[in-house]
Amino acid sequence: MNPEKAKRRQSLKVIISESIMVLAIILMVTALAFIVSGYWLNSDFKVERNGLLQISSVPTGADIFIDGESAWMQRTNTSKVLSSGEHTITLTKDGYDSWSKTINISEGLLYRIHYPRLFPNDRTAENALDVTSTTLATTSPDHNSLILINDTTNWSFINLDSDNIDPQILDVSKIFSSVSLAEDAEVGLFTGKILNIDWDYNGTHALFKVQTDDTIEWALLDVKNPKNSINLTREFGGNFAEVQILDNDSNNLLAVQNDNLHRIDVSGKSLSAVLIENIINFDHYGNNEIIFSAKGSDQEETAPYYIGLLKIGDDKITTLATTHAPARVALSKFYDDKYITILEGNLVSLYQKEDFRLLHTFELTFEPNTMEVGHSGEFITMTLNNQIATLDMESMAIIEWQTDSPNFGWIDNDMIYSIANGNLTVYDYDGLNRRTIATNASSHFPAAITNDKWLYYFSDDSLVRETITN
Repeated sequence: MNPEKAKRRQSLKVIISESIMVLAIILMVTALAFIVSGYWLNSDFKVERNGLLQISSVPTGADIFIDGESAWMQRTNTSKVLSSGEHTITLTKDGYDSWSKTINISEGLLYRIHYPRLFPNDRTAENALDVTSTTLATTSPDHNSLILINDTTNWSFINLDSDNIDPQILDVSKIFSSVSLAEDAEVGLFTGKILNIDWDYNGTHALFKVQTDDTIEWALLDVKNPKNSINLTREFGGNFAEVQILDNDSNNLLAVQNDNLHRIDVSGKSLSAVLIENIINFDHYGNNEIIFSAKGSDQEETAPYYIGLLKIGDDKITTLATTHAPARVALSKFYDDKYITILEGNLVSLYQKEDFRLLHTFELTFEPNTMEVGHSGEFITMTLNNQIATLDMESMAIIEWQTDSPNFGWIDNDMIYSIANGNLTVYDYDGLNRRTIATNASSHFPAAITNDKWLYYFSDDSLVRETITN
């Protein structure tokens, strides 16, 4: 064969093979781009656009059923492509109860479910601690710490995330003014009425609002080192109407005095000048932004109140909107976006924070008196007695529901509990998957799930612990 002809033929083969490879890569990249965008071939070989479900559970490894059919080789934690529209997701695991929810998958979007919890069918309860003298108890937001309060000045701090329950004495005799200590007494008496308790997120400090006769005092209790605790009312001589913890470790607080908002520097023991005048309600995100409702002295009578935003360290207040009545406000973050929620009467308005663009307006059937952002920012709960309205940021929808009792709280980051007639009942944050998990719980004490391992609740004169992950 002619060498030149063979060489040309070989070059042609190389060109063709490389062209095929390039074309294959282009087709593969294009196909992957379509798949990532949610496009898929259905059973009739027609192109349709799907969504993606990402689901996890505690414990992991639960079997997934979609619309009543087993998802082959699929267990939590996993992701699955689903056609757009409504689907019922059910999780089961041997030895555990089940979990179910109907969701709406949107074209080309991710739907994330991270909070399902399955409880073992057979659990053993142990009396972890005798709490005979306890009159009140409070758990930290991470559900790892517990303070037991009694009528003396010796309270107890307990680390729940430990195999051995070992109470540590908290001497509060020098922290509160509402104490009585006789000269010959070994332990003083606590004579105040506790009106409210808030924790910082790290679980290192608890903020107490206490009433003694006609006097209200605020005290910040350092649970790790009580000697570093501070009586805010005594230190700053202020008649504070409200105090909030600003940062994770309680170095800075926000306090309302004479309807004006101030900042308290705990370590520097200083009270700032007025940040916001005529304040009514406020919330903050981290330690750098405050969203608030206030009465404006120069506002029109038809809208005498306004919603404002203040960056801490910046004296300039940004007015966002006016309202006809005092409003409740919340500043939250979900995924990478920040949101502002305004509750005026029974009307809920959700805004994009950056440009204050109105996203949704919802009308409730009742007027809540509280509004709280969930731990991850995924939901916002508004309550009145045992009525709850949950704004689900994943689905951008409001769900109204009721607990069995007004004695309710957060048993973990995503699940609410209530106690009525000894029945400890848990619900997902949207009221679904209602389950009674104990029948002998004391209604005036809290319940908590610690480290996804233990369930704690009070029963008679005992702190009870059950192992909930095998």
